[in-house]
Amino acid sequence: MRAGVRVLRRKCADLRRVHDQSGDPPLSRYAPGFEGLARIIVGQQLSISSAEAIWRRVRTAVAPMEPASVSAFSDEDLRATGLSRAKVRTLRAIAQAVDNGLNLEQLSKEPEGTVREALIAIRGVGPWSADIFQLFCIGRADAFAAGDLALQISTQNVFGLKERPSCEELFEIAERWRPW
Repeated sequence: MRAGVRVLRRKCADLRRVHDQSGDPPLSRYAPGFEGLARIIVGQQLSISSAEAIWRRVRTAVAPMEPASVSAFSDEDLRATGLSRAKVRTLRAIAQAVDNGLNLEQLSKEPEGTVREALIAIRGVGPWSADIFQLFCIGRADAFAAGDLALQISTQNVFGLKERPSCEELFEIAERWRPW
């Protein structure tokens, strides 16, 4: 990560200023595979503290965190951990995809576009979740979650933009940072 920060500091004065103010970003990694993807789904569209609290309850209830364990729980039991109906459906869809042959560990070795397409093909898994999986579970240095609201707002603030950039505009801004 430090090599990437050094490159980004040289490429972008705005990022250099942000880094001077805030220091190195924390390195967060999740388990690659089913558990990591499940954690991402559980945490989407929630505050960090809410996501962590619900994840702890889910992780305690569903042990081991694997497709068969999720499939063994009723919707009501999963909802009792704090999961929404949509998140229960998505976790079940991921479990079914894995049961039907999707190997998330093997997928992690594939190119970014292949990983993204395979994950988005699962009902309930969108671009944000696929991008976050590549960042947090696989550790891809060049993955970028342009659909992340906090990232869009931060970019608007850092670059002094009048409006929050769209996904496409944020991808365009970030293009200069490749491969980091």
